[in-house]
Amino acid sequence: MSAAVYSPPFTPPEELPTALRQEGYAVLSPKGTSDWLGRPLDELQALHADWDRLPPDEYLKDGGRYRTRRHSCFVAEGEALEQVPHRAHWQPVEYNALHGGMQRWFAPMEDATVARPAWRALLQRLAGAASALRGPQRWFIEAHQFRIDTEGGIGRPTPEGAHRDGVDLVAVALVGRHGIKGGETRVFEGRRGERFTLTEPWTLMLLDDARVIHESTPIQPLAEGEKGWRDTLVVTCRAGGFQG
Repeated sequence: MSAAVYSPPFTPPEELPTALRQEGYAVLSPKGTSDWLGRPLDELQALHADWDRLPPDEYLKDGGRYRTRRHSCFVAEGEALEQVPHRAHWQPVEYNALHGGMQRWFAPMEDATVARPAWRALLQRLAGAASALRGPQRWFIEAHQFRIDTEGGIGRPTPEGAHRDGVDLVAVALVGRHGIKGGETRVFEGRRGERFTLTEPWTLMLLDDARVIHESTPIQPLAEGEKGWRDTLVVTCRAGGFQG
């Protein structure tokens, strides 16, 4: 018997700021994401091909080979948005006990990806959501493209477990999933917990990182011997500067 799949509690785009303040998180449906960005959904779908060209993550301390990724950084203030020179991703051990305290140099996102209007719209809207939560200011943005696969039998989207990222706002978009089970999203605030599975491409979850912790459960192939993967985009907004 397959495990139950719980649908996310979708928030209408116009209610997103209120939901973030009241609940600490909000989830937009694919249509909600499109409406919120003011870009057609097919423009977002067109980004997905980039996930087929992600280099391996060479830093996994659990010895796994299940994750490929790219990483780039940006600064947003008002309508201004610029990509900054490529830099390492760094987190303190307080936020990432497994991979914290080390500089991790990942391949940058492709130029064609960050040049797309839908990409610019996404980062500007996320910076706006961070400003609605914390007040207008300059936002230091890190973007991570992830593919977690099941070629080794199991893939771990968050090998560090339930965590905070040490930022102000975290956004997680499901870009695609194929041939897998698992990958349930869990959000916790104190003793209160929510669980649901992101199944539709460009479902977008936003989190107040100072208030809630989050994780995604491991994935396994639906059929033994067949390939499975889960593609996500994680974008973080932090006030005051990049970590590290």
